[in-house]
Amino acid sequence: MSHYKRIYLPGHSYFFTVVTHNRSKLFALDENVQLLKAALRYVQSRKPFTIDAICILPDHLHCIWTLHDDCDHSVRWQMIKTQFTRQLRSKKPEFKKSKIWQPRYWEHLIRSQDDLRKHIDYTHYNPVKHGLVSVVKDWPYSSFNNYRKQGFYENGWGNIEPNLIIGMSCE
Repeated sequence: MSHYKRIYLPGHSYFFTVVTHNRSKLFALDENVQLLKAALRYVQSRKPFTIDAICILPDHLHCIWTLHDDCDHSVRWQMIKTQFTRQLRSKKPEFKKSKIWQPRYWEHLIRSQDDLRKHIDYTHYNPVKHGLVSVVKDWPYSSFNNYRKQGFYENGWGNIEPNLIIGMSCE
């Protein structure tokens, strides 16, 4: 059995990659994306955290959170996965016995403003990287357009892979 060592620091930000079981394309359906968003809101209301950036792709998601009062992201991910799974199984009986999530998740402690920017860019560029859209702004399940409206990104950002993330892989 593997023993993962995770870093838990209150008040810090983390980048996460969470993957569906066998890369099942659960989030190719909008109704499942809405269930995931509801699960995120449910857990946020009980164990607060800020979602700084997010991108939900058909078989995985990337997000950056800032934790405030406590630092237990493991409990939050367990709660999100459990809540989503319960809701999915209650609405779609064909999933009653199916595994939904890949065990565990990948996490990275954000170490600097440059590291944060790099991971925000990676998160937002991911739909283009995976060939789901040709321009970042066209992906509907991302925080990119909110960032663009706030002036964080210029129009046209992400039409080509940003230099900051070339060769970066957090899958």
